[in-house]
Amino acid sequence: MKKATFQIGLPITIFKEGKSYVAYSPALDLSTSASTYLKARSRFSEVTKIFFEELTEMGTLESVLASLGWQKLKTNWHPPVVVSNYTQSINLTNA
Repeated sequence: MKKATFQIGLPITIFKEGKSYVAYSPALDLSTSASTYLKARSRFSEVTKIFFEELTEMGTLESVLASLGWQKLKTNWHPPVVVSNYTQSINLTNA
């Protein structure tokens, strides 16, 4: 099987959930958590590498990336572009 090496700019959001930090990328719909911010960043790098290795081994890399909205231009894959990331206040009323 052909081994591919490439570098991508991946949008990642890290947020705090209780005492844990969660690292999430909508471009891969992939997340992980850890007890500290730095551990969450490091763990996300590890889980991303495993994610790509597994998809490559199974021969499903291209179909999974396409289903996640990635585009292949020539020989390189590009993730969806984040247009905005913001917090919005919404008033809700229970009926």
